[in-house]
Amino acid sequence: MELQKFYMGEAFDAYEYFGAHPDESGVTFRTYAPSAHRITVTGEFNGWTEEPLEQMGRSGVWTGRSDSARPGQMYKYCIYGNNGRQEHCDPFGFGMELRPGASSIIRDLNEYKFTDEEWLAQRTRCYDKPLNIYELHLGSWKKKGDGFLSYVEIADELVAYLKAHGYNYVEMMPLSEHPFDGSWGYQNTGFFAPTSRYGTAAELMELIDKCHHAGIGVIMDFVPVHFAVDGYGLKMYDGTPLFEYPHTDVGASEWGSCNFMHSRREVACFLQSAANYWLKEYHFDGLRMDAVSRLIYWQGNEYRGQNGEAINFLKKMNRGLHALHPTAMLIAEDSTAYPGVTKDVDAGGLGFDYKWDLGWMHDTLDYLKAHPNDRAGKSKCITFTFFYAHNERYILPFSHDEVVHGKKTIIDKLYGEYDDKFRQARLLYLYMLSHPGKKLNFMGNELAMFREWDERREPDWVLLLYPAHSSFRDYIVRLNEVYLSNPALWEGDYLEDGIKWIDCGSNNECVFGYLRTSRNNPSVLVLMNFSDKTADISPSVEGSAKLLISTSEGYENDSLPKTMPPYSGAMYKVSE
Repeated sequence: MELQKFYMGEAFDAYEYFGAHPDESGVTFRTYAPSAHRITVTGEFNGWTEEPLEQMGRSGVWTGRSDSARPGQMYKYCIYGNNGRQEHCDPFGFGMELRPGASSIIRDLNEYKFTDEEWLAQRTRCYDKPLNIYELHLGSWKKKGDGFLSYVEIADELVAYLKAHGYNYVEMMPLSEHPFDGSWGYQNTGFFAPTSRYGTAAELMELIDKCHHAGIGVIMDFVPVHFAVDGYGLKMYDGTPLFEYPHTDVGASEWGSCNFMHSRREVACFLQSAANYWLKEYHFDGLRMDAVSRLIYWQGNEYRGQNGEAINFLKKMNRGLHALHPTAMLIAEDSTAYPGVTKDVDAGGLGFDYKWDLGWMHDTLDYLKAHPNDRAGKSKCITFTFFYAHNERYILPFSHDEVVHGKKTIIDKLYGEYDDKFRQARLLYLYMLSHPGKKLNFMGNELAMFREWDERREPDWVLLLYPAHSSFRDYIVRLNEVYLSNPALWEGDYLEDGIKWIDCGSNNECVFGYLRTSRNNPSVLVLMNFSDKTADISPSVEGSAKLLISTSEGYENDSLPKTMPPYSGAMYKVSE
């Protein structure tokens, strides 16, 4: 790293300079703390005594070396500042001990050697390819008693599960170190440290390598907005608010954490270097950036106005990351209507590749929560999304946020009694997989769970012993197979001619039909009846039709239906 680029906010490789860097004869330590009066390093290698670091002139950079330090050993910085002596973990540390411990751990990032060159060479951002994402919380997908499986222990089973269930990407909730399990990783103390709950840096690399060899891409949630308030972390790092705002009106987030001050060039370098670190050193295929609305608007509130400095930070970071990693995905979790989120920075946008379509998610679930008699008056919940579907490159999410905190699970949100909920859940996912946009489904949704997700417990795998749940899981597997194998369902996701409405010849306002089209492959006809009554239909489609999948019986294989059962739908391959 060039130190001048760090001061100018242009560095994407600050972690290669700062932190603890081992070599054959010891470890060099560097940290940035411009307002500190004195800094020492203490760790296992010196019996937890304090060895002084020296400031390089008045640069704010403190450095020291220990010939006895080795990878795997713990260490901390003791920072003497305006608030006295405080012990801190290393902001650029590549490892941390398991909570409630707060020490950093020296790691050798060259310990593991990737063998995924073929995957990286053929990787794309999937604009015109299928993207079916399985979102999971690694620590609760499978448990080991009351503890956690390691990255390596979970790898083979996870890869096999993803392959068997038709997911070609997995998105992991934040793996950067965090002190509180209940934050799910969204309140970090170690932005460069894979959480030690599941093992070491090398073990995480091995997990990702195995995914790539199986043809599965890996996305990680990245948190560029805020950080944990724990005193050993970034808060008041050098005795002053170095990373955070000095004023609580904008410095304190709604989650009780500290907001990054993105206008500081050193903070920008810290975050964009962290993003680059996960993509470069761990070979992640994309980052899903959390709470982007809080970067666009002050505290995420449109009425407080745009945060121009944070927007500029986003643009600069995204442009830089795309230059460094042209085939990696950058995904925005953004609930606002801010335009151009997925437009190129040079064209006036924010430079993301994808944006979560939270409007589609809310409208769809509101529609299916309603009594069937009320759905005719809510048809815009289905039709409106198609008018804006091409404004951005969208991902359709049924994420962890929709199955926690009293919101009910996906199936439990739907109107009706037990059997009707299953019928509508099948129809819901048929609609999702045929709608323009890429797909994301949270773990456990494929089981039709009625218990909300709890980070302390696995999904209710026992449900697969019950026919209603096992058949629903099998249906999701088949639906995913149909999605992956029919280009019409994904080639034209972001093209206006990728979808065409079909007259179903029905007076039932809860019946919808459309064609997903492809320039070089057969189209796919989608028929859906969201009412609780049988509907007479006569879809106006030319050519032969072959049934791909249906939500229920009553659909023949080689002819279009004349009636549709209640709460049902089907997809047909149409050839002229």
